[in-house]
Amino acid sequence: MTITPAPETTPASVSALTLEEKASLGSGAAFWTTKAVGSVPRLLLTDGPHGVRKQIAADDHLGIAPSAPATCFPPAAGLAQSWDPALVERVGAALGVEAAERGVNVLLGPGVNIKRDPRCGRNFEYFSEDPVLSGDLGAAWIRGVQSEGVAASVKHFAANNAEHDRMRASSDVEPRALREIYLRSFERAVRGGQPWTVMCSYNRIDGVFAAENRWLLTDVLRGEWGFDGAVVSDWGAVTDRVASVRAGLDLEMPARAGSDDQVVAAVRDGSLSEEKVDLAARRVAALAHRARPRRPEREDASRASHHDLAREAAERSIVLLKNDGDVLPLSRSGRIGVIGEFAATPRFQGGGSSRINPIRVDDALSAIRQAAGDAEVHYAQGFSTSTDEAADDGAQLDAAVRLAEASDVVVVFLGLGDHDESEGFDRDHIELPPVQLRLLARVATANARIVAVLTHGGVVRLAPVTAAASAVLDGALLGEAGGSALARVLFGEVNPAGRLAETAPIRLEDSPSFLSFPGEHGHVSYGEGVFVGYRWYDARRLDVEFPFGHGLSYTSFDHRDLRLEHTATGVRAVVSITNTGARAGREVVQLYTALSDTRVSRAPRELRAFGVVDLEHGEKQDVVLDVDIAALAHWDRRVEGWVVEGGRYLVEVGASSRDIRVSGTITVDRRGDRPAFTAESTISEISEHPAGAGILSALLGGSRSDDAAGQELGMDLARMLASFPLNRLGPFGTPEGAGRLEQVLTALNSED
Repeated sequence: MTITPAPETTPASVSALTLEEKASLGSGAAFWTTKAVGSVPRLLLTDGPHGVRKQIAADDHLGIAPSAPATCFPPAAGLAQSWDPALVERVGAALGVEAAERGVNVLLGPGVNIKRDPRCGRNFEYFSEDPVLSGDLGAAWIRGVQSEGVAASVKHFAANNAEHDRMRASSDVEPRALREIYLRSFERAVRGGQPWTVMCSYNRIDGVFAAENRWLLTDVLRGEWGFDGAVVSDWGAVTDRVASVRAGLDLEMPARAGSDDQVVAAVRDGSLSEEKVDLAARRVAALAHRARPRRPEREDASRASHHDLAREAAERSIVLLKNDGDVLPLSRSGRIGVIGEFAATPRFQGGGSSRINPIRVDDALSAIRQAAGDAEVHYAQGFSTSTDEAADDGAQLDAAVRLAEASDVVVVFLGLGDHDESEGFDRDHIELPPVQLRLLARVATANARIVAVLTHGGVVRLAPVTAAASAVLDGALLGEAGGSALARVLFGEVNPAGRLAETAPIRLEDSPSFLSFPGEHGHVSYGEGVFVGYRWYDARRLDVEFPFGHGLSYTSFDHRDLRLEHTATGVRAVVSITNTGARAGREVVQLYTALSDTRVSRAPRELRAFGVVDLEHGEKQDVVLDVDIAALAHWDRRVEGWVVEGGRYLVEVGASSRDIRVSGTITVDRRGDRPAFTAESTISEISEHPAGAGILSALLGGSRSDDAAGQELGMDLARMLASFPLNRLGPFGTPEGAGRLEQVLTALNSED
């Protein structure tokens, strides 16, 4: 696919404008539109990311006012479970078509923020706890949307990982975690997708509002990553327009009264350079000329095909968590009991600004009945999400139990309702509603063949479900066609191939950010550092309900013959995958790396690449996974740069972070700057340098204490001295010694 480069703007479009006109290009004309100024056309921006939410009659960003009908694809929480960038790109292209049909120039998405804590109310809009998976899926979404001439707006930049106090709170993240986890997701999306806009977030980052953060918007985004598009504010994120323009924000949405005048006044009094205003105006003008999709004659031309694509995406996103006794797929004979309100009234998306008015909705109950063949299908509601879920409805519960007793197999639909999770607030816990768990327990005593189907945007505690059900299907949120997709998976028309995009913990208290979420007094401390999601659980060897990347199938796969080789850009892994089961199926192949001889704190394994392969029964195919050398780098704050540690890397390929099937090692050379050695450098730090140990030995000679001296003192003297700064050692305490030390440091710092 060819990505359209940013068009050059002509003097007539920007340079000939007055200062007032250029300032006016940097703020909206109305809630969803920019101003048409001179030859620069207006832009219509609207919410995504899993549908086109073009509002009618009234405007708001909370999903309150009605919007025009559009296809509701699976939200990111569901779509991410496909682990399929090609599928995500197709969904993005369909979204681009629908945006073009509705005259939309900019579709606000995708959301690539990291799922730091399972309680974040907006997790349903984000892909994953891992930056590689999140960033690569986000890049695919961007490429798809922009292939139709509609601009994407990757969001929310950056470290926006909670809804509580989101307009003010400061995400306080140490540099390594910020770079390796929270920014890496955006970096992969920006580099891989080349979005035409980036949306900055509400929150502060280390005390500075994202909209006023020059380091974030200019130094990193443009200077390091090469972003050449326009930076747009989240709606209402700008508190100081002048400071934001100075930092690199191009477009404030929506306009605040007087903000254009403030920019003009700041230029007049010299506190803001006119060049900054010119630059922002040129970027908005370039976006306005670039995002000009061709509007089709009919707005409904794609409806049927897009609903089919929504169903396919939902099918690929369903995860088979458990299938004891091969309860699934269901037989098309006998008596099937279906229990749970979500079967008849599906919840398929989250609440807030991304809420889509779907063109049509498939409910699972109707789809099951249609697909059941000769089987009898009977339904009991069991519970209601519209009433107080703390109290049982005795009549509904008794009816559900009677149905379970009379059925050969029971499919129970469980999950979270709209009031349980939404944009704008975070959850207090990760429990399913008590009334649903009591229902499940009662039904399980009446019938041993229970299939649980889960609906939720954020992680839920699954122990009560896995204890009661023989089989568990996790649908997360599946969009408007989720009901028919679930029926096709239940009856085996589709072999489930989804994989978890985040860890399912045994309990909330095990999660890495449990004690620091959502923050207090306007600050959120990211104390877990780089140990987010599976990195935390694996490093602490904590049991989990289901690990990152987990998912079963109706068939089985064999991984063999891992071959590793160097390429011009990094490392290539080739692994042979064979379908050893009785059905055609899809395997998600996951590649992790580890480095045991490391000088920095690392997780036992980290996802570096992934791929999907479709295989018929008995078919074998090689899967090629490429890892760019930059993906192996860690952020070294001593040099303010990326460093690849040299050494033998363990490469593991498997079906989850805890299901490794084959492994090998490959040697990688060190890349990146070394910190300059000073008189405060320690013996240990000097020894890490290839030439350092020899130089120290020659320099210190017999003055270094031997094992006998240490034994006399009852200590390991060598280990103790390893942390001594050189200028604290006796041999360098004299003027002559200080001169010798300076020579050593000069020699070391001149080495490669």
